[in-house]
Amino acid sequence: MALLEVRDLTKDFGGLRAVNRCSFTVEQGSITALIGPNGAGKTTVFNLITGLLRPTSGRIYFQGRDITAMPPHRIARLGIARTFQITRELAELTVLENVVVHAIRDGLAGLIRSSILQHEAEQAMALLEFVGLAALAHEKAGKLSYGQRKLMELAGALMANPQMIMLDEPAAGVNPALLEEILERILQLNRSGMTFLIIEHNMDVVMNLSHQVVVMAHGEVICQGTPETIQQDPRVLDAYLGAA
Repeated sequence: MALLEVRDLTKDFGGLRAVNRCSFTVEQGSITALIGPNGAGKTTVFNLITGLLRPTSGRIYFQGRDITAMPPHRIARLGIARTFQITRELAELTVLENVVVHAIRDGLAGLIRSSILQHEAEQAMALLEFVGLAALAHEKAGKLSYGQRKLMELAGALMANPQMIMLDEPAAGVNPALLEEILERILQLNRSGMTFLIIEHNMDVVMNLSHQVVVMAHGEVICQGTPETIQQDPRVLDAYLGAA
């Protein structure tokens, strides 16, 4: 069953068409990778799904509900969480505070106005334990390594109890040891039923982690299939794998 359906999605920036009639599905309980060369339109699609951008045309459905052009906070409350290619930690706040922010209705403003609620602190600590950062909970987030920040972002995404997590290049800039930690946490969550949509350039990660792969080039989806299928598709070899 499709948890997310993107149907004929198009996004123009002035005279530039960044996404052109893009269609794909993400099945409930799957890990789906969104791949393609730089400039293919992948992050624009993420921003359209999460409401940071409004599409020129096309529709987006989550659990059968039309979420096209909903504001980001409404989409998040429906069960979609995301991380970013460049981590967006609040460097002067603690690791714990950075995670708790994701559970507060008013976001950062709510954190500034009031103290952290006990149940939020307990949930955040449990998630930091899960990602291996509990010992650093009271350190300033700016002191974390890049890979640790990725793990902190994953913990933050989990604070809202989402049904689907969208990860933008979780392997980028991460040392091999921490990458193994990140991938193991993704697999653990997926085994418990969490759905993932992941942008990734590391093809070893894509081929070993994903159930389905969506391939984009020049703003268009050129194919969707299993990792084994897309490796044999000549369009993919021409547009992405061959170029790599």
